Amino acid sequence: MTRGPIALSLFWRTFILLALLLAGGIFAWVQTLRALEFEPRAVQAAQEIASLVNLSRAALRYSDPIDRVAVVKTMSDQEAIKVLPREPGDTWEPFAVDRFTRRVGNELRSRLDQYSILARSVNGQPGLWVGFTIENDPYWLQAEPTRIQTLTPGTWFVWVGIALGATLLGSVAIARLINRPLQELSFAASRIREGEFDSRLDEDTMTHEIRQVNMGFNRMARELAKIEEDRAVMLAGISHDLRTPLARLRLEAEMSVDDEEARRNMASDIDQLDAIIDKFMDYARPGETRLEPVALAALVEREIAALREPAEIRIESKLAIDLMVLADETELGRVFGNLFENARRYARDADTGIARVEVGYTREGPWVVVSVRDHGPGVPPARLSQLTTPFYRGDTARTAATGAGLGLAIVDKSMQRMGGTLELGNAVDGGLVARLRLRRVP
Repeated sequence: MTRGPIALSLFWRTFILLALLLAGGIFAWVQTLRALEFEPRAVQAAQEIASLVNLSRAALRYSDPIDRVAVVKTMSDQEAIKVLPREPGDTWEPFAVDRFTRRVGNELRSRLDQYSILARSVNGQPGLWVGFTIENDPYWLQAEPTRIQTLTPGTWFVWVGIALGATLLGSVAIARLINRPLQELSFAASRIREGEFDSRLDEDTMTHEIRQVNMGFNRMARELAKIEEDRAVMLAGISHDLRTPLARLRLEAEMSVDDEEARRNMASDIDQLDAIIDKFMDYARPGETRLEPVALAALVEREIAALREPAEIRIESKLAIDLMVLADETELGRVFGNLFENARRYARDADTGIARVEVGYTREGPWVVVSVRDHGPGVPPARLSQLTTPFYRGDTARTAATGAGLGLAIVDKSMQRMGGTLELGNAVDGGLVARLRLRRVP
């Protein structure tokens, strides 16, 4: 079984895209700033070290031998700089180990002289060591290595972390701001779908496009409310306007037609017209439902007893007495009545003329799945999805259909009103199975 792609809500999609965009911008700026600050920092570090060396050289050059010791001691105490004689046996490690230190070394040599030595350690003592000469006497100047260090990874991490945190907060705020009008539109549309036409959206919003959409939606809601009102008025008059002449026809047939068979056929046709009117009324009635706990077994027994032609159908119910579902009792009764009538019409045995129906159930978590299975010829799999289409009749091999083609369409629509689902399929050993998924009452 293949699964479709995971669908993200608009909020999360907007948030992720904004976060990626802003995070990419932050990293691009970090790389740009590192590249731009590389050269100035290297030059500044070289200038600072060169100034220390030149000042130290001048202080020692113009001091007499007796005062040189005091000058060196003062420099060491106040500036953390040591000046030591350079011995021929000193061992040292080169200072240049990466691109930045090589650039600092080149800049220092250009500001001092070509014979200057830069080292990261001398005789095993780490530090920033600069070798220079005063009147042909070699010296070492030891300074703190922090004077020429670049920004540490920890500093970059703190800066980038703060920027990313601000980016995420900003993305949440922007995504929520963008998504709010669409959430309101989605909620209002869901209420319209449920038959509540009093939803109104803000027509004074600052965004021109959203304002136009909201105005169009409100106009559509008003038109739908008017159509619903007109439909209610029309449905109220259908029963009287159509059933009154049918009643007169039945009375005239009983009084004026002498032939018993003709009178019986006319009465059957009138009953069929009356049943078709009931189907149209059921399908076109408003979608308001009142969900409450319903005793399923008692409701099914009541619908079995109300069948018009009980001699043509036999129904075996295997429902538990205490089984309760959350549904509209009238709608659910209409569902089972249409399923039983559909089986009576289309699933009768060719030899006995009787339709056999079995009603069972299973529990699936918070749901109850009720199965209504007949033992008729079934329906070709390619046509199962069309059975709930209004005015569609199944394969003519099942029967010579005389209904309006609305029975299963009414069942499907009623199940949707109650928050359930209808699934149609063929049983393994023949016959049509209708599976009704209803919410179970704990």
